[in-house]
Amino acid sequence: MSGRDDAGLSGSGPGMLSSGAHTLYLSVIRAHGRIARGEVDQRDTSQLLELLDIGLLVPDTDDPSVLVAVDPKQLGSGLSAVWQRQALELLSRAIALPAELNSLAEAFHTPEPVGGTIEYVRGKALINQRLKHAVASAKEEVLAAQPGGPRPPEALSGSLAGDLEDLRRGVAARTIYHPSTRYHAPTRDYVATITQAGGLFRTLDEPYTRLIVIDRRLAVIPVVEDLNLAAFIHDQAVINYLTDEVFERNWNRGLDFNGGRTVPQQVVSRLRQTIVDLLLKGTNHRVIARRLGISERTLARHLAEMREDYNVESLFQLGYILARSSQETPECPPASVSFGDN
Repeated sequence: MSGRDDAGLSGSGPGMLSSGAHTLYLSVIRAHGRIARGEVDQRDTSQLLELLDIGLLVPDTDDPSVLVAVDPKQLGSGLSAVWQRQALELLSRAIALPAELNSLAEAFHTPEPVGGTIEYVRGKALINQRLKHAVASAKEEVLAAQPGGPRPPEALSGSLAGDLEDLRRGVAARTIYHPSTRYHAPTRDYVATITQAGGLFRTLDEPYTRLIVIDRRLAVIPVVEDLNLAAFIHDQAVINYLTDEVFERNWNRGLDFNGGRTVPQQVVSRLRQTIVDLLLKGTNHRVIARRLGISERTLARHLAEMREDYNVESLFQLGYILARSSQETPECPPASVSFGDN
């Protein structure tokens, strides 16, 4: 077995031979267990390497250009013993690894503050790792203000299990979303599920800053718009201000959101007023939809209902009436309750 202790670990896998390698080995057996390298067809090169890798063929000690077959039974017994030993070693390492890295993990997740009680973390991957660990360690409450449009469906589904687990272990959760999330089916489903488990949501139709507060002992805010640099704040006075004067004030101005399809008339009216403002600026439909975080189909439905409200047939007529009415009043007529489905 000398020189083959690691055989098969880098090839086709333990005990796994391709049909081509199997056929090639049988042809060598029929040739009295010997074959010259030059006799192997170029098409069979990968199968030859497979047999060499696992050890079913080895170079002849007298003539390395000739390959000889190895007894599969003896090889199988030897490889099995080697692989079992390696498996036990890997299992032992896998069991010991978490304990060995525990001190390093503690240093990673609780670094010594640099430059005071505000720690700057750069890079989305590292920010998300630190944030995920902090949320998972929460004992009482997680507050989140999430501006912008709906989160990607894969992000919502990916966080659902962890969010439900946090609620089950008694962590209270309140989240502020943009009103456009009411028109996004995946967000509505996520909100409905979390709400049934005890989470609370509201939407706020005005500018606000992204903010996460955990147990009122850690606050996280973005430092740059692309979210590539975040501030992890440990100063209690700053955390209290961000919680009471920023989050709670925004929460009190928001409207309850439980994931239902019915959109409050107040939300619809504000959304349509924004659509009116953007139309009057000459903004095209795709840009309007993107800015509002809704689909173009949802935007088209709003425009259709607005044409009906103004009793006009075309967007040109609607634009003309909106331009005239904007000189008299900034508000569009009362909007009916809409049902969103992004």
